[in-house]
Amino acid sequence: MPRHLFIAMEKTHISDFTEGNITKQLVKFATPLFLSSLLQIVYNMVDMMIVGQKLGKVGLSAVSVGGDVTNFLTFLAMGFSSAGQVIISQYLGAGQKEKIPRFISTMFSFLMLMAICASGICLFLREPIMRVMNTPEEAFSEAIAYATVSMLGMVFIYGYNIVSAVLRGMGDSVRPFIFISIAAVLNTILDVIFVMGIGMGSKGAALATVISQGVSFVSCGSYMMHHKEKYELEITVGGLFRIDKAMLSRLIKLGIPMAIKNASVHISKLFVNSWINSYGVAVSAFAGIANKIGSTANLVSNSFNAAGSSMVGQNIGAEKYDRVKGIMLAVFRITVSTAILFSVVMYGFPRQIFSFFTTDSEVIEVGMTYLPISVLLFFGSAARSGMNALINGSGNYRVNFATAVFDGIVMRIGLAVLFGLVLDMKAMGFWLGDALAGFTPFVIGIVFYFTGKWKKRLL
Repeated sequence: MPRHLFIAMEKTHISDFTEGNITKQLVKFATPLFLSSLLQIVYNMVDMMIVGQKLGKVGLSAVSVGGDVTNFLTFLAMGFSSAGQVIISQYLGAGQKEKIPRFISTMFSFLMLMAICASGICLFLREPIMRVMNTPEEAFSEAIAYATVSMLGMVFIYGYNIVSAVLRGMGDSVRPFIFISIAAVLNTILDVIFVMGIGMGSKGAALATVISQGVSFVSCGSYMMHHKEKYELEITVGGLFRIDKAMLSRLIKLGIPMAIKNASVHISKLFVNSWINSYGVAVSAFAGIANKIGSTANLVSNSFNAAGSSMVGQNIGAEKYDRVKGIMLAVFRITVSTAILFSVVMYGFPRQIFSFFTTDSEVIEVGMTYLPISVLLFFGSAARSGMNALINGSGNYRVNFATAVFDGIVMRIGLAVLFGLVLDMKAMGFWLGDALAGFTPFVIGIVFYFTGKWKKRLL
């Protein structure tokens, strides 16, 4: 896309990824995304550390199970907001910036309505959901308390995902990082006050997270509205509650497969964790730590995947296909190198890492048997990152749907059942199946790349 279609960089927060050094642009855009993800993991870990030190393995189990249910709803928001980010980036690449404000209004109205409905349904069914999750009896009341507060704050989580998707789709990853940093600091302070000081237990940890997410959403949204000229957005607060039917159709057409992909992966993880929880409170407690290791495995790859998706989207919109190949290779180089580093650290200092979350020797011993699984998680994340950037950035809903079905359901649940039940490897078998399934998007992405169908623009 010709550079004259973007106003001078010092006057705008919009980034042009259709020209210039790919690796430099990728690192510059992905670094704030990485730091944002790191901070989110940190303040989620703070919940677990403080609750674990205060309430022991019962508290850890409660946060683990309650967090699993809450994360399922969050991943739905992430799926649709990721679809919105891709559509906005393709509008930019195709030189159709005038359509972006109308699309933002459509996405905001739709997702906020979804947040309200999802919260209401899950609040009504929260106890049956916890039973299905095989929540240990000792941790049941704490898990219910954690999930209830989190569900009540779902609007804030959805809202932040919407605003950050808009800014990232415009090529701005710095401002979302600034506001999630504020949330991380606030969450840590409130954790100490609510859990350690007042003694609210897991409910206090959830409340700290909800309040900090709310502050992040309101701050980020206010910044965007007060600096809308720097994003070339002609939009008002009242205008956020309008829906364009054609754009809603486009968002749903791409958003459903991407939401299904996120949700199905998480549903399968809920299935895996529900079986893992049945092997006792020590294993259930470590499942929460294992989830954090999995989040760490995704930390770099998801950041570069998200950055790569926006860059791929712009270049497909501008029909610059050679740059798309360069973006994928740059993502692979960075994420594979990181997977090697993470593996070395995990094997070098396992007990020290686990002791951040718990001093319970039984839980730590479960963790020592988990080490090979962690390495698979690291390399699975690296392998799928470049391909997810292509699949997501292309906006091809059929391939997204295929990835959702095979990664989230067929392979993840199938392999977990095979190793965990059929081969009787118990909890370790479920973890192994989950880790191996993470390579599925890489295989699908290879096939998609060589078909050349990714060159067709979404718009």
